[in-house]
Amino acid sequence: MTSTNILLIEDDQELALGIQRFLKNAATVQIETNGLTGQAAGETGAFDLVILDLMLPGKSGYEILKTWRQQDQLNLPVLILTAKDTLADKAQGFELGADDYLVKPFHREELLMRVKALLRRSGHDVTLENLTQANLSVDLQTRQVTVAANELPLAGKEYDLLVYFLQNPNIIITKAQIFERLWGFDSTTAQTVVEVYLSNLRKKLKQAHANLTIRTIRNAGYLLESPAGTRNEK
Repeated sequence: MTSTNILLIEDDQELALGIQRFLKNAATVQIETNGLTGQAAGETGAFDLVILDLMLPGKSGYEILKTWRQQDQLNLPVLILTAKDTLADKAQGFELGADDYLVKPFHREELLMRVKALLRRSGHDVTLENLTQANLSVDLQTRQVTVAANELPLAGKEYDLLVYFLQNPNIIITKAQIFERLWGFDSTTAQTVVEVYLSNLRKKLKQAHANLTIRTIRNAGYLLESPAGTRNEK
């Protein structure tokens, strides 16, 4: 039984049921056919990803996405799935904060690939249960972090930041990339918040004697380093 939960907001019930059946081995899919109930469901914190239609009764997908992205604590990955196929439609979707955009009709296999990619980027990879580097391990299902078998308590954004680095070992990540990933590019929060959370995470890792370092690369960004390297465990 998978612990990955997807919210599908789609008013075409036949299509929605077809997607639900197709994705059943990757995730549990809850269907909402109305924009208002769909938005409310997305704000419960119960989902790892949303597949969102744009033309919905009650409230449009554009309105839902705009509302969500104005909430700093709601950074759900959102895949727009719609028949609206113009460049202007796509631009509007991405400007409002969509993470991906797929036009109907679509290949089911492509939908699955895009869903898996978004889950992987957001730390909810359906093929992984743990991320491990040196003496630190993260259980992606329970969100528990341990260093040498001792639990390391992290605040929400500290955890998200650590997972982002673990998913991109030995790769320079810019401050802007971190900010967009954790807070959203249209957040009213200042980018300096990244430095605050980085400082807190570094202190906690040092106090826990984690055998890894988040190094600042001048005029470039940040790099997670460990003499032991990184491995992902199923």
